[in-house]
Amino acid sequence: MMKTISGAFAAVLLLLTQPAAAQLKVFACEAEWAALASALGGDNVDVYAATTALQDVHKIQPRPSLIAKYRKADLLVCTGAELELGWLPQLIEKGNNAQLNPGAPGNFEASRYVTMLEIPAKIDRAQGDVHPYGNPHIQTDPRNIGKVAKPLADKLAELDPAHAADYARRYQDFNTRWTAAVDKWTAAAAPLKGVPVISGHKAWAYLYDWLGIREVATLEAKPGIPPSGAHLQELLGGLKTQPAKMIVYAAYQDHKPIEWMAEHSGLPTAELPFSPGGAKGTDNDLFATFDVTVQRLLDAAKQSPQS
Repeated sequence: MMKTISGAFAAVLLLLTQPAAAQLKVFACEAEWAALASALGGDNVDVYAATTALQDVHKIQPRPSLIAKYRKADLLVCTGAELELGWLPQLIEKGNNAQLNPGAPGNFEASRYVTMLEIPAKIDRAQGDVHPYGNPHIQTDPRNIGKVAKPLADKLAELDPAHAADYARRYQDFNTRWTAAVDKWTAAAAPLKGVPVISGHKAWAYLYDWLGIREVATLEAKPGIPPSGAHLQELLGGLKTQPAKMIVYAAYQDHKPIEWMAEHSGLPTAELPFSPGGAKGTDNDLFATFDVTVQRLLDAAKQSPQS
């Protein structure tokens, strides 16, 4: 009897002292893909977000801490469509991680799995921050998150086949809950269909396409270029013939032009998270991010003097 107990104790002790299975290291360029990878990977992944919702993802410096994380990663998850053109190529060069190079198994671009909007007929950098493959801010439409989820789960399983069943199970659970949530948000946002808005930046094409919102102007005369006082005055005058109901902007944007336009036009503003972490309670939570997005749009629409 004592030998049996001793043997069982030794077996348990052996299990406790064995090293835990290594987690798949995921380097996510944006907070939305970090949140999605975490939802699909659970305890099997170690996810690092290179940027936050309070940063302009066009303008990131490949600092040493990013390079160190990149060098150790097994999977790179980015939006692509040249959103990260200003910093990712430098990171690839300095990080020297062949597994993550474009076309390599560890390189995943979310934009490849959605239909791109606002693809320019011609490229003219004089027109500002124009993206040749279309507007890269695909995460503002939750239907796009759903389209990316399955291929990302498949990629996790490809790189970590020992946990393939876990990734498949977590995807099914996520997809069920996400589909129901999208239906809920779409129904709740029905009053926003056709609502005319001014945007702080050309960042909301997918959100507007989803909800049927009409963008009548942007505060930036050219994408990515801060608006001049003359341009703001011109927009203000244009509201007499082309009225709007609100100003929509992302949490990371410079608030001064938005505040000026709101003060002089009397329009309410809707500060949207843009990515998880862009509003209180949305950190690494895609569901909460869209809960806040829809509610803030509805609240602003109700406050509009044009209502």
